Amino acid sequence: MCMMLVAEAHVTSDPPENGNQLLAVTLTEVLMENMSATFSLLQMQQVRLKMTDERILKVSLVVVTYSIFIYLNCVMLVAVRSKAAFRETSRYILFAHMLFNDVLHLVTSMVLYLFSIFYMEIIQALCSFLTLISATTFTNEPLNLAVMSLERYVAVCFPLRHGELSTPEKTFYALVVIWVLGVVNVLTDIFTVLVLEPSFFLLSGLCSREQLMKKSWQRDKVLTFNVLYFTLVAMVLLFTYVSITLEARSASTDRTSAQKAMRTVMLHAVQLCLSLMTFLYNLFEVLLSSLPLDVFVQLRFVNYVVVLLLPRCLSPLIYGLRDQSFRPVFMYHFTCGSRSVKPAGPSGLVAE
Repeated sequence: MCMMLVAEAHVTSDPPENGNQLLAVTLTEVLMENMSATFSLLQMQQVRLKMTDERILKVSLVVVTYSIFIYLNCVMLVAVRSKAAFRETSRYILFAHMLFNDVLHLVTSMVLYLFSIFYMEIIQALCSFLTLISATTFTNEPLNLAVMSLERYVAVCFPLRHGELSTPEKTFYALVVIWVLGVVNVLTDIFTVLVLEPSFFLLSGLCSREQLMKKSWQRDKVLTFNVLYFTLVAMVLLFTYVSITLEARSASTDRTSAQKAMRTVMLHAVQLCLSLMTFLYNLFEVLLSSLPLDVFVQLRFVNYVVVLLLPRCLSPLIYGLRDQSFRPVFMYHFTCGSRSVKPAGPSGLVAE
């Protein structure tokens, strides 16, 4: 049976390992009922599933989840752009960027997921573009969290210079840096393929980030960039939290504001941990590979939803709803204006 599976290999992913990394290899048309034998991880990944009622239900669940959170993020983005006080405050500019970034990531992730589920072949130029957007937005989120934490650090530790250092113009410069750092990882892979095999982008095939890996050093580069970025963000969060904690103990500091800033940085740390869960997907899949094939298929879907999908969806929503200034504005737009918006306090925009 294993030999029959290997003979029918195609490159795709079902489900994708994450929105920006479709690395799995799958095969054609089989899934045996009541299977008790175990297979290697590669062979497990190489099973192409039939479109049964159960599978249609799972695909529908994923697509509906994507759609709901894309809609919620869009509503929050409209809400944060609806008030001049939000548009002119660095903290909310960064929050709006987080929402915009996550909408892009969720949309491209859903598109790539559907391509992989239905084994659709597309031109590789389009696949590379989707991969570029998905991978860049994936990297942007932790970098955005680092900048948001630094903004809270300046607000608490240097309150007299906060208005000077956290201007909208300087915030936009920071966003440019975030996008440059986010795009460089995948862009080097695309340029490498462009130099080595320019005709590749005119071919049609199943979409996978792995197809851009023409040299072994590229995989090491991807891992190095990811570890470097997440380590850098973790260090920034630790530095800002410790600095704000020490400042909160000072008698000259607004302790209420400092404590709120500490909770915000801690929330950023939780969001970073949710992003880091993405890297556990492969580890969990290796552990699951020791199980029978039918069990592996079921738990792989759970792994995808719990480890990859939900953390990316929940992070902006949790952050937005805890903000006392933003929450009533969001509820007003979410209910299509049927709820009134209470005015924020004089320090509501900066104290959260």
